[in-house]
Amino acid sequence: MQSQPDHAAGRSGAATRRALVTGMTGQDGSYLAEFLLSKGCEVHGVIRRASTFNTDRIDHLYRDPHEPGVRLHLHYGDLTDSSGLRVLLERVQPDEVYNLGAQSHVRVSFDQPEYTADTVALGALRLLEAVRDYQQRTGRQIRYYQAGSSEMFGNAAPPQHEQTPFRPRSPYGVAKLFAHWQTVTYREAYGLFAANGILFNHESPRRGETFVSRKITRAGTRIALGLQSQLFLGNLDARRDWGYAPDYVEAMWMMLQQPQPDDFVIATGQSRSVREFLDAVFGRLNLDWQKHVVVDPRYFRPAEVDHLRGDASKARQVLGWLPRTSFEDMVRTMVEHDTERAEAERTLRDAGHHVGPRGS
Repeated sequence: MQSQPDHAAGRSGAATRRALVTGMTGQDGSYLAEFLLSKGCEVHGVIRRASTFNTDRIDHLYRDPHEPGVRLHLHYGDLTDSSGLRVLLERVQPDEVYNLGAQSHVRVSFDQPEYTADTVALGALRLLEAVRDYQQRTGRQIRYYQAGSSEMFGNAAPPQHEQTPFRPRSPYGVAKLFAHWQTVTYREAYGLFAANGILFNHESPRRGETFVSRKITRAGTRIALGLQSQLFLGNLDARRDWGYAPDYVEAMWMMLQQPQPDDFVIATGQSRSVREFLDAVFGRLNLDWQKHVVVDPRYFRPAEVDHLRGDASKARQVLGWLPRTSFEDMVRTMVEHDTERAEAERTLRDAGHHVGPRGS
């Protein structure tokens, strides 16, 4: 099925809350769309124009906009286009805005720092300005969520919480920190209901294949089925607080249901090294990862973040949020998903078709 942007989405009733989500086609955007639809919301997703369809993660949610009762609508847009963002707000008239759009790969941000700053930092500022202007002109309050990142903490000592000083170590982390403080500024200066979610690493079968967690599950399952023999990684000693993405998008929504806007760390409180992630994945596959993993310096960051472990006590106390999915269950889900994909690849290979992994 191929999704088509809807430029004339109808309204599904005055009582239905409308949400506008940037980054809809990403991991978090797709899970957030599912969650919001389950809450009865009308969901409008912003997607970037491309010559090929890039909506794989949400194709299962999409319905023809000509059908009655459709509650998911797609719009072309980009965080680098301020006028387009203003037009979208006028068209959608949302009650909630979730800014998840970004160039979100930390290592790539060193190679594309200007683009990263334009989309992540200035993109958030453009959207905040559009929300402020729309709210002042119409008198309608929009509740705004800004997707922050544990990368803003950089090399601050763990555990990191809302009062921990930020020490970003990448163009991505710096750009996210700019967006974070702009969100705080617009909340305090203009009275916007604007909340920051400082999310630590969260993974799923929908994680992009160039992120280390998905690289490991993808490669491990392919190695187990004889489709490849090696996996190239960077720093194996880096420690991260890994959670499950569907649990984390629920926290986003919970932040916007509070009486007052605030900032929250979302994390499991446990950290593991990349080596431990390898142990968990390859252990499930009855493989010795040390026979297959090669450390490649090209994947090292110019400035590394050694240890991230979040303290989500405030989210637990104020929001009532707790991670429901264990690390072991998250890994199992990802390995099972990628095993199915690898089995399909092997079937194609055995039928004479060329197959190979995407990403690096």
